[in-house]
Amino acid sequence: MGKNLRTQRRGRGTSPVYRSPSHRHHGPVSHPHLLGAGTVVDIFQAPGHTAPLARVRYDGQEVLMIACDGLQVGQVVSVGAPNIDRGNTLPLGEIPEGTLVYNIETRPGDGGRYVRAAGTQAVVVSRGERTVVQLPSGQFRSFHPACRATIGAVAGAGRGDKPFAKAGKKWHAFRSFSKAPFRVRGVAMNAVNHPHGGGSHQHVGGPSTVGFGAPPGRKVGRLSPRPKRIKRKR
Repeated sequence: MGKNLRTQRRGRGTSPVYRSPSHRHHGPVSHPHLLGAGTVVDIFQAPGHTAPLARVRYDGQEVLMIACDGLQVGQVVSVGAPNIDRGNTLPLGEIPEGTLVYNIETRPGDGGRYVRAAGTQAVVVSRGERTVVQLPSGQFRSFHPACRATIGAVAGAGRGDKPFAKAGKKWHAFRSFSKAPFRVRGVAMNAVNHPHGGGSHQHVGGPSTVGFGAPPGRKVGRLSPRPKRIKRKR
């Protein structure tokens, strides 16, 4: 009888090993539900975030936001004002084409879901009934014009250029993200630990590709090549 896979144990979320340590987090990072101007009072690196965070004060209320590239302490940022300066937040329908944005909302008012990692940026392509944005992956996605986004690019680019140098540093860094710093291949495990384990040599034990004629929903992962068709001369 085999054991549960790591992905199955992580999905249950019952163990603190697979949960990000929330007691180390500084609070939710999302677009504030207010209008007006605020002042950046602090920029810091928070656990669990690849990008630095900025603490902005709006009339006595402090809000956390993802810092954009070039943001400074003492800089004034606004929410809802028609000002296309980096660090300002406003609806996508009011942002001109070609503007760099990040922390884009999926639905109006959800606080931001897309383009939040360090060094990422998206580009507003077109506006209309739906606003089309090109994501960092190159994919084009349409959003409701009322969805908000922040002008600029996320700070912290180049974080992957510096090597960890030691396994311990990588362990501590990935602990904040609740991710495993190292991943063991299934074919390298024993048969009791993984369906791909065991055997006299490392092999999957079956086809590792998905058939070309597989139905939607199962046709994911490594796709087999299209079957060759012989063209007969007439």
